Amino acid sequence: MTSQEILFDCRRHADRGVLEVVPCINETPLTDLVDQFEMNAGMQPAGDAYGGLIPQFFRFGPMENHFHGRSTGAMGPKTPVLGCECGEWGCWPLMAGITVTPDHVTWDSFEQPHRKTRNYSGFGPFQFDRRQYADAVKVLTTALGSHET
Repeated sequence: MTSQEILFDCRRHADRGVLEVVPCINETPLTDLVDQFEMNAGMQPAGDAYGGLIPQFFRFGPMENHFHGRSTGAMGPKTPVLGCECGEWGCWPLMAGITVTPDHVTWDSFEQPHRKTRNYSGFGPFQFDRRQYADAVKVLTTALGSHET
């Protein structure tokens, strides 16, 4: 499997003015990738349903832990990688399994927990070089830290 490149876009939520984190894979926002997948699969609702994660609204813990699949156990074995476009991750999350090996980080087993019948087996998996992934998470952590008040 070829490695993709990840970065975490840290931007202001359009309606709320708080920072949201949107993963981008090969420079394409994950929100766009999942919207396209859901629309192509005929899922309803689909399109513009997802937004980034808003650390200010939920204590995900350190982003390094969260994006390495070691966030709070209350979420179960999968990790929210996107939230709802409204800003609340629990409203309409995109969950993924995150597996870390010495050389790679893989996102797979995607699911929409509020629509258990949806099949995301054709979405991903996304595999990232472990070093590039760690660098992207460090950049995100620094960006979030520079915006704290």
